Amino acid sequence: MLNNDNPVIAPPGTNPENPQEPVLPAEVPKKQRSVSAKKGAAAGNIQELGSAEIPVAKSNVHVMTIIGQIEGHMVLPPNSKTTKYEHIMPQLVAIEQSPEIEGLMLLLNTVGGDVEAGLAIAEMIASMSKPSVSIVLGGGHSIGVPVAVSATHSFIVESATMTIHPIRLTGLVIGAQSSFDYLEKMQERVNNFVTSHSTISEKKWKELLFKTGELSRDIGTSVVGRDAVRYGLIDEIGGVASAMNKLQEIIRAQKETKGLKQ
Repeated sequence: MLNNDNPVIAPPGTNPENPQEPVLPAEVPKKQRSVSAKKGAAAGNIQELGSAEIPVAKSNVHVMTIIGQIEGHMVLPPNSKTTKYEHIMPQLVAIEQSPEIEGLMLLLNTVGGDVEAGLAIAEMIASMSKPSVSIVLGGGHSIGVPVAVSATHSFIVESATMTIHPIRLTGLVIGAQSSFDYLEKMQERVNNFVTSHSTISEKKWKELLFKTGELSRDIGTSVVGRDAVRYGLIDEIGGVASAMNKLQEIIRAQKETKGLKQ
């Protein structure tokens, strides 16, 4: 047991201000501790992010990434890049409640994933009172399409693609009529969401959905940037700057509308 009456005295030379004066461990200068903490944080940033410093700026916009595969009820292997829906959903609720956050920017580069998890995220984004803007970067495939169109306004870069195909199941499927009925109803849920949150017609959407001869699995369509806009699936071609300008414009318009109502 340590005796508090006899504190451990550090050897001379440990106090940078007076090399001959010993100091207690608790009396290490704050400046010295601060420098050590900063060095530790910088080392962690280099290890995790490849950068010594992370630019931090106060903003009224929250940026959220939907990347890799949208993980649902099944946990994917650790070597898979995933977006976990149990991480995204609480964030969306926190954004909705935060008075400091006025808008949401979604960055998408996803191959799709769990249908129910993707639809849940899309429904939450669409039901928020705060405006949102999405950008499809690289790819917004499969169930990533509903997530992309769930925002108030959507963008896609010219090089990005969106793969549109019917719902596919992996693993054991019970070959009963009820299983096929359930699959058909789930597909209708996706169809209805996409057509109601974009300007694409139901006819065109189903034409892209069931097109044969283009994809490796022989059903579906790969849509490139400008074609996605031409079909009415995405609102506009543009990148980060365009999306941020549009989001701030929507935020200002929403504030003006609220001001007129009051």
